[in-house]
Amino acid sequence: MKYYSLNNYLRDTFGEKVYKLSLDAGFTCPNRDGTLDTRGCIFCSKGGSGDFAECSSLSITQQIEEGKERVSKKIKSGKYIAYFQAFTNTYAPVSVLRAKFYEAINHKDIVALSIATRPDCLGDEVLELLDELNRIKPIFVELGLQTIHEESAKYIRRGYTLDVYDKAVENLKKIGINIVVHIIIGLPNETKADMLETVDYVCKSSANGIKLQLLHVLRNTDLEKDYRDGKFNTLELEEYLDIIKSCVDIIPKNIVIHRLTGDGAKRDLVAPLWSANKKMVLNEINKLF
Repeated sequence: MKYYSLNNYLRDTFGEKVYKLSLDAGFTCPNRDGTLDTRGCIFCSKGGSGDFAECSSLSITQQIEEGKERVSKKIKSGKYIAYFQAFTNTYAPVSVLRAKFYEAINHKDIVALSIATRPDCLGDEVLELLDELNRIKPIFVELGLQTIHEESAKYIRRGYTLDVYDKAVENLKKIGINIVVHIIIGLPNETKADMLETVDYVCKSSANGIKLQLLHVLRNTDLEKDYRDGKFNTLELEEYLDIIKSCVDIIPKNIVIHRLTGDGAKRDLVAPLWSANKKMVLNEINKLF
């Protein structure tokens, strides 16, 4: 086995195939509500990276049931992970978080929660709640790091420095939370060496898992304006495959690779257009390994 895939990890952990159901709990983000900024990260869609999540107007239970119905032909085990995906899912009063998370974790078909958030949105009360939940069912916390390079972080309007990530990882490890880190491959002005430095840093930071996300440009984002102004080019497929292979080569075999690419909603995709053909991309990645 060339790398430890999420599918293999879930089978090892839960004994059979498990499917993630993407949920939208109706939260916002400090990069959206004016706390840090109002524009969001430069690449972020109006859906807050939750473009494939269920509708936030539904209750968590209703979203889970609709998600189950949507994937019913793909999975027979009846085991699911509730994936709080859209925006920042620890950025709300703890009483609100508690109600949403408990509604999900108490669902009979949910075997774990996966909570996407920012390292700067993990205060003491939130950590206490995550610790509490983790004693009921496994909790994954997905941190949007994207890059370790401060110039890139400023450009994408990430809104926090690398030491904030380090502290978040330290705090989450103390309570035994499974940490998954998001990295963007292909950020403007980053070299392949820069991207590999980020991957290496994450692997040495006690993360349990890693998500490698292809930079894609979506309509109605500030990144689209820069792209159309010719300020950067997106990666070609061959370049991406070369970088992915090098990334996997340096990721230790005990770290779970949750994703080797990523795609935006086709209706909003500006570039790279080859990424819209997800089956082709996955086939090419599989050929590497």
